[in-house]
Amino acid sequence: MDWPAGYLPKGSTPAGGGSGSPLAGPRRDPGGLGLAALRVGPALMLLVVVLAAGALSPVFFTTRNLGNVLSQTAVIAILALAQLLVIVTRGIDLSVGSTLALSAVAGALVFGSMESGPLVILAMLATGAVVGAVNGGVLVWGRLPHPFIMTLAMLSIARGLALWLSGGQPISGMPEVVQRIGGGSIGWFPYSAFLVVGLALMTLLLTRAMVWGRWIFAVGGNPDAARRAAIPVKGVVVSVYVISGLAAGIAAVVNAGRLNGGSPTFGELAELDAIAAVVIGGASFHGGRGHVGNALVGALMIGVIRNAMNLLDVNAFLQPIVIGVVIVLAVELDVVRGLLEERLRILQAARS
Repeated sequence: MDWPAGYLPKGSTPAGGGSGSPLAGPRRDPGGLGLAALRVGPALMLLVVVLAAGALSPVFFTTRNLGNVLSQTAVIAILALAQLLVIVTRGIDLSVGSTLALSAVAGALVFGSMESGPLVILAMLATGAVVGAVNGGVLVWGRLPHPFIMTLAMLSIARGLALWLSGGQPISGMPEVVQRIGGGSIGWFPYSAFLVVGLALMTLLLTRAMVWGRWIFAVGGNPDAARRAAIPVKGVVVSVYVISGLAAGIAAVVNAGRLNGGSPTFGELAELDAIAAVVIGGASFHGGRGHVGNALVGALMIGVIRNAMNLLDVNAFLQPIVIGVVIVLAVELDVVRGLLEERLRILQAARS
């Protein structure tokens, strides 16, 4: 039957006026909205932690304390930026804390022989890079089954070298430039935070604007497909471990500058903080996923939690327990996040 022009019977839709028609109104995509919410999840968690810390301690939001948080978080953040690259390639670097200690001791020994700031910094950076190259080289060309084995061994080797070279004792003294990098500030904002921002921007540039950045995500997402695409998988893997070792050397400069010396005990459990920061930020141990900004968010979250516990006078023996619980919760959240992402992508694909 022909209906009058402009009239439609109740319950009917115009031709072409289904869910994809302009006449159907704006289309909602719950899958896309859910994925967007998951992406900002780490930042929302950090906001909750910061607001809770501020509510529990009136001192938290003072500029002096905020400067302390940034200064204390700098080492974790630097290590986390490099650990992110390693985890994206389905790897892990358990040796960064010990590499930090060895680099700091090497710098202190060089300073004892020649009081040259550039040479001291170069010694720390070179030590870290060499350790990273050994990690990556032995892993790739030694055909070890998993980076856990090599980096766990290096954790012990580097710490042992640091103890041997230092005689098991801290070595005091660092050049003024190192002290300024690690402990100086402009007002309440520490120089080490400027360094973190610069390294974060550099890492973002490497991962987003360079072919190498696409390679590391490809290697982590599917190593076999990356090989078939003629990506130099071995070179990519070695490169991320060199960068991880170099980052440990940079973190050593910051740590040694803050404490005016090198010690074989520097960086104890720093590898766990770095890994936790990356996982809190949404990176996956299955590789192929991670974001620089979220890794910094994870590092800040750990720093804020530690700072808040100190302000609230939480027992020092209980603080490692709290951080350990945070690490477990972070991994569990990563699992839940992965499941939610998979379901939301299926929903999004079904509606497209």
